[in-house]
Amino acid sequence: MGQPAETLRNGQVELRRWRMSDLEPLRRAIEESLDHLMPWMPWAAVQERQRTAAYLERSAREWDAGEAYGYAITTEGAVIGACGLMRRIGPGGLDIGYWLHPTWTGRGLATLAVAALVRQGFALPGIDRLEIVHDEANRASAAIPRRLGFTEVVRHRVPDGPTAPGEMGVDVIWRLHKPTTA
Repeated sequence: MGQPAETLRNGQVELRRWRMSDLEPLRRAIEESLDHLMPWMPWAAVQERQRTAAYLERSAREWDAGEAYGYAITTEGAVIGACGLMRRIGPGGLDIGYWLHPTWTGRGLATLAVAALVRQGFALPGIDRLEIVHDEANRASAAIPRRLGFTEVVRHRVPDGPTAPGEMGVDVIWRLHKPTTA
């Protein structure tokens, strides 16, 4: 099983594998983004240094095990968000997740980051589809898969209901299949 590159570049963004030295920049980005994250990300409700350090440690273990590939989204040398490829949708597929500091939204940077993940995801052996899942109420997240050519495949009610205050409890699943070569 191949692993992705530890650094990806696309236009103004650089994605790089998380490292423990990112603890303070990540904490700062999360703290400054709480109002932006809390409606959609249940984990944002409780922020502690220990919890962020545990996330970075888990990210390293998951990368080494081939379970998930977490990246810092950076531009101009600053950590401005996070994204990743996760093996949680079954064989042949990867799920893409992302968030961006609100100061940096509206500039196409999240789209550039996800586009880099799409290219890298399809470069991995055995990957034939990518998915993005977001709550129906999160229109900003919906714009990215739409821009990148993903197809909305299903909307379904989440059995346990919303997990964050901005959610409706309806997941929207977008899918992109690997292009076939002629």
